[in-house]
Amino acid sequence: MKKTYISRSQFGGDVQGKQVGLFSLSNGSGMEVQITNFGGKLVSLMVPDSNGRFADVVLGYSTFAEYETGNPYFGATIGRYANRIANGSFELDGMTFQLAKNNGANALHGGPLFGFHNVIWDAELFECDGNPRGLRLFYSSKDGEEGYPGNLKVYVTYSLSDNNELSISYSALTDRPTPLSLTHHSFFNLRGAGDGDILGHRLMINADAFTPIDSTQIPTGEIRKVAETPFDFTSFRTIGERIADNDIQLEYGHGYDHNFVLRGGCSADGQLRLAAVVLEPESGRSMEVLTTEPGLQFYSGNFLDGSDIGKEGRDYGHRSAFCLETQRFPDSPNQSHFPNSILMPDETFNSQTVYRFSR
Repeated sequence: MKKTYISRSQFGGDVQGKQVGLFSLSNGSGMEVQITNFGGKLVSLMVPDSNGRFADVVLGYSTFAEYETGNPYFGATIGRYANRIANGSFELDGMTFQLAKNNGANALHGGPLFGFHNVIWDAELFECDGNPRGLRLFYSSKDGEEGYPGNLKVYVTYSLSDNNELSISYSALTDRPTPLSLTHHSFFNLRGAGDGDILGHRLMINADAFTPIDSTQIPTGEIRKVAETPFDFTSFRTIGERIADNDIQLEYGHGYDHNFVLRGGCSADGQLRLAAVVLEPESGRSMEVLTTEPGLQFYSGNFLDGSDIGKEGRDYGHRSAFCLETQRFPDSPNQSHFPNSILMPDETFNSQTVYRFSR
């Protein structure tokens, strides 16, 4: 009997006129991914350790109702613009556009109502003859939604290979110039979701520089070398090794919550480049992050406080997960020397990120 590698089940009722489902992908080695079309969210990610034991390595919830009221970014697809935009505004073609201010004085992750983490996507499973298998998501964002210009058509494809690679591909088209930065926002713990903190995870980031922030976590515009700072992850360091150092950037971020300038910049040829590697010594699990994007936001779970009760009743305590979000630089619409983040009507936005697991 042929093994079933893709399936769909009901996850919630009709929301925004669309059915909320839970979509499962698996591969020949037993790795399994579950995704909901509510926010394009990765609900679970089962990965083997060095002894072949599987654990769910992403934070999330067991029910749709919990996703409606809990942390809105667990496993989410983020857009129109990942990260922060200063004062929730930008100028484009001589016009000023005002966005919702949902992070103090700033706009965060596309807005609170129609940020892509909070909408219902059209969804379609697919399977090739052998490898890979996946899920296609589509959302049509209307002109003026959350203050952004242009009718935007967005496509996101999750695919899972037999090499334990979870690939996320993005494409988009617009009828007006608009800022665009799409990312994936899983909260990872390679020991297992809810299984202690991540301070002992060993991290390498393929970046010689980062973008310092001000007290509101907006980039100052400086591109600063990581050498001789707590932000130097050019060779493997544990996440907790320098997180409590007396450093104003760590103070502003409440730990690590910064954009790293990846070597090689934006991949014009669409070729994936290594962005980061994470090793978890106890389980033996490792995760490589490859991307075509120029930036990587490293977030060390600073605002997790145990108030979120997740899958299997586990509480997600302080620094119990990390995020590695590939992206255009934060506040790029207001900082002309940052990599371009404006999508034009005669262009197609294309981006890809791969999370590759091994043990």
